[in-house]
Amino acid sequence: MQVTNEGSVRVDLVGGTLDLDPINLILENVVTLNVATSLKAKVEIEHLDSDEIIIESKDYNSLRKYKLSDFTKQNLFYSDFFGPMSFVCQVIDLFKINKGIKLTLSSGAPTGSGLGGSSSMGSTLYKALCEFTGSDFEVHNAVQKVRGCEARILNQGVPGYQDYYPALVGGILALKGEPGEIKLEQLYSEDLKKTLESSLTLVYSGISRNSGINNWQVYKDFFDKKADTVRALKEIANISHETLMAIKDKKFSDVVPLIAKEGEARKSLCSTIVPSEVDLLAKKLGADFSNIGIKMCGAGGGGCFLITHKATDKDAINKVLEKTQMKILDFKIEKPL
Repeated sequence: MQVTNEGSVRVDLVGGTLDLDPINLILENVVTLNVATSLKAKVEIEHLDSDEIIIESKDYNSLRKYKLSDFTKQNLFYSDFFGPMSFVCQVIDLFKINKGIKLTLSSGAPTGSGLGGSSSMGSTLYKALCEFTGSDFEVHNAVQKVRGCEARILNQGVPGYQDYYPALVGGILALKGEPGEIKLEQLYSEDLKKTLESSLTLVYSGISRNSGINNWQVYKDFFDKKADTVRALKEIANISHETLMAIKDKKFSDVVPLIAKEGEARKSLCSTIVPSEVDLLAKKLGADFSNIGIKMCGAGGGGCFLITHKATDKDAINKVLEKTQMKILDFKIEKPL
């Protein structure tokens, strides 16, 4: 028996950090918007006639073998027995696998990119395991379980929920937290897709960064009631709401400038969100092109960022980037699943 599944890595547009409990219940106008991209996490599961679980990771260029008997509570939750495969193994454990399997995994995103690659992988793996084991699958339940596993691995507060959904539902999403639930709204249209793809360029800086570290600091500062942080998150919430309204009113020309505006507001949350190399590039592009904006991917600033620009400047900006050490990540926005 063999199961193959793939799920989109997301690009966050506006409203990162607002998907953290209970910030999402405290601030007004909270919504997080993101897109499912053609960058895909991929999972292949095949049956083995043994008592082994073999995990081949394309990202880590590794092949690890475990016995079914290794999946104990101590090894899974209270030690580093599984090392970098701990998250994967905790998701596997949700299904209480009792026969040998081989997993082949790739996340579809550079390590530390801020594109939520690990979360997309976890969601994609969960869905594949449901199919492999004949288990019932429901999107919100899947997110709750995979998010719980990742929270335990990160051990740094609760992770946001936005990263898990694009891999499972595709499209262009609005996510809003309510007490005890996450409301999901599909915003996809061909016109919006065309606007975003033509006026956004996704770039990997080459710098692997853990955006969760900065995001955790922002989370603490919010509840310590630091005025600058509270003010910035309120501004981000208002921009995110305005972006949602622009999409619903089909004022798509307003959306890209609002993404840039949110990126600018996010800078004030933490001084290290934008690396100096990205800041220098932004200044160079700003001198040569009008209406340039920078939006770091990942709520706390990962290794990837968006350049917002006029659609007519896309090719010229790409030529500038080709002369740097940074890498353009070409992507398309996926249709709803």
